[in-house]
Amino acid sequence: MDYFDDLEIRHPEVRQKAIFDALPKQIKNAKNNASGWSKILSEVIPEEITSWEALAKLPITRKSELTSSQENAPPLGGLTTSSIAELSWIFCSPGPIYEPGTRDKDFWRMGRALYAAGFRKGDVIHNTFSYHLTPAGHMMEAGAHACNCLVVPGGIGNTEQQLQAITHIRPKGYVGTPSFLKILLEKGKELSIDVSSVTNAAVGGEALPPSLREYFHSHGIDVLQSYGTADLGLVAYESPATEGMIIDEGVVVEIVRPGTGTPLQDGEVGEVIVTSLNSVYPLIRFATGDLSAILSGQSACGRTNKRIQGWMGRADQTTKIKGMFVHPKQVADVISRHHEIGRARLVVDSINHVDVMTLHCEVSVNNDQLREAIVGSLQTVCKLKGDVFLSEPGTLANDGKVIDDIRTYE
Repeated sequence: MDYFDDLEIRHPEVRQKAIFDALPKQIKNAKNNASGWSKILSEVIPEEITSWEALAKLPITRKSELTSSQENAPPLGGLTTSSIAELSWIFCSPGPIYEPGTRDKDFWRMGRALYAAGFRKGDVIHNTFSYHLTPAGHMMEAGAHACNCLVVPGGIGNTEQQLQAITHIRPKGYVGTPSFLKILLEKGKELSIDVSSVTNAAVGGEALPPSLREYFHSHGIDVLQSYGTADLGLVAYESPATEGMIIDEGVVVEIVRPGTGTPLQDGEVGEVIVTSLNSVYPLIRFATGDLSAILSGQSACGRTNKRIQGWMGRADQTTKIKGMFVHPKQVADVISRHHEIGRARLVVDSINHVDVMTLHCEVSVNNDQLREAIVGSLQTVCKLKGDVFLSEPGTLANDGKVIDDIRTYE
């Protein structure tokens, strides 16, 4: 079978009918069984949400509102329909934002993306997404198990140990960020460690520019990417046709004018708004903060759902570095820990396809001790290593920018 299931090849009219049969039930489920959603959707009549126009009238919920709800009603803000006792995990992502998870088969629906990437029953998959606090490792593992694959839980870091595992276990598949796959290939070559068993990769968390995809292809690895979040699970994924990203069957995607809830025409770039059909964590019109556009037509691979262009930047200053979101609020937190800092700006770049971040700080005192202290705070708050550059007051542009993403993808 060329498809994960028959849902992928439904006639678009059948899919749309199924969506608007499911949405009223999902909204009713959220409103009746989750106190947080009961407040958000207090004016909504679920039975009336049977069209795109009706959906567009519902309020948008943003990540900042998740944080606020969770602070007021810990740990999950009253946004789940299950009690804490019925969940299997509570994860913690930067922000901080807490997400639920259960052991139900493929809770985050990642199996569809991994199947499209060529993962099949009996394949051994080396998973290098983090298993620590954030859900990424578990998300991808559940998807691999949905494809009846065996998983090596590599996690992040420990490059040489991971290479030893790869050369010994001989996995077919790699799961993780594209930059870490490149690191593994380069280190393997340096140490004369054979990693040629890896022929398929499912990557995410970072951009995959054409030059990097071609680099992997030259090493005999077919690489496809997916787009998802810790809150929503899978949103869209590439198929072998590599013509945009196909929207997952478990979500409803709208593209709206940034800062509003107004839907845009296909082809127009706007913010990605997602409604999840997950009955346990029913996010309704959730604003991802990401920019994309709906592509016209259907994929040449035969899958019939709508496609998005892929990740096209952020609608706000929040950015993703090495697969982890970094928020302006976190930069402000770092600044608040050091009274010597006046203004600061986090500059994000990509060097040899590896994300790097540098915090540029205007300071009243410039010395190595202060710089090292700020480096420590940056890692503590953002959960990522970064450099710090100190300069005199008045050297940073007075433009209100807190995070400056200067990466280019060519």
